[in-house]
Amino acid sequence: MRFAHVRLPESHDLELAVIDGDAAILVSQLFEGAPRTLQPLIDGGDELLARVRDAAAGVTGIPLDRITFGPAVPAPPIVLAIGLNYAAHSSELGLKADIAPTVFVLWPNSLSAHEATTTWPRTLSESVDYEAELGVIIGRAAKDVTPENGLSHVWGYTVVNDITARDIQFAEAQWSRCKSFDGFTPNGPFVVTADEIPDPQDLHIWAVVDGQTVQDASTGQMIRSVATLVSSLSRSATLLPGTLISTGSPGGAGYSRDPQIFLRDRSTVTVGVDGIGALTTHCRVLG
Repeated sequence: MRFAHVRLPESHDLELAVIDGDAAILVSQLFEGAPRTLQPLIDGGDELLARVRDAAAGVTGIPLDRITFGPAVPAPPIVLAIGLNYAAHSSELGLKADIAPTVFVLWPNSLSAHEATTTWPRTLSESVDYEAELGVIIGRAAKDVTPENGLSHVWGYTVVNDITARDIQFAEAQWSRCKSFDGFTPNGPFVVTADEIPDPQDLHIWAVVDGQTVQDASTGQMIRSVATLVSSLSRSATLLPGTLISTGSPGGAGYSRDPQIFLRDRSTVTVGVDGIGALTTHCRVLG
């Protein structure tokens, strides 16, 4: 199934919807007590998901051109991001992919939506970069999971743009702040349940900036697979249901190009993963 958080023209509130083709079916209208956001749907397990699937069958939805999107994962318990998980990306940044994954946390204020505008001051950074990434949403709590069982703890997948202020990234010993400006973690527009993605390591991942294709790769090029990442992260801490893991970016970052490509005032960047969706962000630089 495919889900999104949507807002109707007459409402200020985001609501969980089943996406059926070009229409959105509000989950809250399917039955009494139905979940209004993604987290309680995840917490309800397979039984609740099946009930939503059955109730949505044959229901006429609202055309997508009448709604706006919120973040696909608007309030995860935590956002864990993986750095240097594609050899081409670590090489182009001049950074070594360590034996253990590079892990950092993204702040909740950075979460943003499809077709939203991300704004930052020119005085803070003029080296803002894009990163197309596969997002993984945990379904069942994971602790000391083996790689063989890693995917059984995945509820679904989304698309993430891990926007990064490169000058700050290379000036500080941690990566959270440079990637956690307001609106720097767009995700969505959709969450696709895990049963629709038989192999997360066989997906085309790409990015387009101002009409130019700048990333074009496969998730099969990850140094550590989704299953391996879930296993590795679960050894040190329990991964709670709803946790969003951004699994790293392939080569083609703007920082490493000659000439460099950074996000400018009025830039438009679209990142996508085939079979999951395409996520567009509009940029405004102040000052």
